[in-house]
Amino acid sequence: MKRVIFIFMIAGAVLTDDLAAQAKKWTLGDCVTYAVENNIDLKRQRLQTETSEVNLLKSKMDVLPSLNFGSDAQLGFGRSIDPVTNLITFEQNFSNSYYLSSSIEIFSGFATLNSIAANKLMMKAGLENEMIAKNQLILDITTQYFQSLYAKGVERASKVQLDLSEKQLFRITRMVETGKEAVSKQYEMQSRASSDRLNYTIAQNNTSQALTTLKQMLQLEAGTPFDIIQPDLDTVMITAPDYDTDSIFSIASGILPRLKAIAFELEAAKKQVSAAKGFRSPSLEVGGRIYTGYYQRLNEGTPTQDSFTDQLKNNNSQAIYLSLAVPIFNNYVTGRNVSLAKIRMNDTELKLELEKNNLYSEVENACLDFNRGIDEHAAAIANLTFNKKSFTAVEKKFESGLVDVTDYSAAQVTLFRAETEALRTKLQVMFRKLTIQFITTGDYEYILSN
Repeated sequence: MKRVIFIFMIAGAVLTDDLAAQAKKWTLGDCVTYAVENNIDLKRQRLQTETSEVNLLKSKMDVLPSLNFGSDAQLGFGRSIDPVTNLITFEQNFSNSYYLSSSIEIFSGFATLNSIAANKLMMKAGLENEMIAKNQLILDITTQYFQSLYAKGVERASKVQLDLSEKQLFRITRMVETGKEAVSKQYEMQSRASSDRLNYTIAQNNTSQALTTLKQMLQLEAGTPFDIIQPDLDTVMITAPDYDTDSIFSIASGILPRLKAIAFELEAAKKQVSAAKGFRSPSLEVGGRIYTGYYQRLNEGTPTQDSFTDQLKNNNSQAIYLSLAVPIFNNYVTGRNVSLAKIRMNDTELKLELEKNNLYSEVENACLDFNRGIDEHAAAIANLTFNKKSFTAVEKKFESGLVDVTDYSAAQVTLFRAETEALRTKLQVMFRKLTIQFITTGDYEYILSN
């Protein structure tokens, strides 16, 4: 009895988990939020940004004074100088020294300051690149989400066609049984129903593939149940805002991270040129050093020496220095670095110009595609309305025996195509509008929250 109760408990728990999993259906917002928080590529992009932050911190630390402590020990044999008597000796000896040194660069042609400015700009570019990666991910997720919606819509339309065929097959089968229809008509209708059943199966597989692709893009664990919410698209109103290419481009060029990132990179490249030129200037450094040491003769019979503590105190010395270095010739290292920095700057300028041209083309195409999509959707809706009326008329004639199965099937196929085309054009217009809204805001998260 206990075993039976245990089995029922396990089965109940499994059933509860299955129901909970099935209850979870993802909205577009759910998909986007999860992807932004968990995507591995975004996490890697964040590490790149952190690298830029570390480089900036390092360049800032370069302006601070250095501080070093050192010590060495030496065992001497043969000829050496006795630091106590300052005479030549051949005795074995042991010496130990300690030093503390510090230095700071006072001037280096502003190379350090320009390097700090360049790294700060590269960090800002890194933050924009991180935003680019995030927005691209959101765009990819949104694209696949709409493709999944379309696949679900086609599947639903295919099921309606199959139900219609099976309804007519049932009706004709009964009429054949009563002798009111020829058996050949039943065979024709069975062929029609089989074809619709195949189309429905294909549509189901396409939906499964679309959802699997979306699930993989979200990087969900294997075996995780996944499905999306099917919104009521009939309630979605298609509006046609007056989009102007030049005005949208003007807005986009000032807010999109893809242009801001390159602009920061260009400013950083200019600072890197200045930093490279700075090494042509004289450099000035100031520093100081504290030194002390200990010396011990190791041969037997040598006179007693001062203690370790006394020697460290007595041998203590200090020094400060001012160092000026004037570069005269360094095998064209500085000249090469300046030339390379200028090449990178010029390349970045061209990169920014090219990206602006690409953005303008994308904005122009987006506006044209949206306007064309509006026209296509209007035509698709008109065609669907006509085909619904046409199919209703053909269906009545078919049931009255005025048209054959071939004509009925043709009308059925035409209606299916009209339904799927209306769905495709509507989803396409919705997506294109979302794309234009992104271009004018720069952030898909803003769009999804409104």
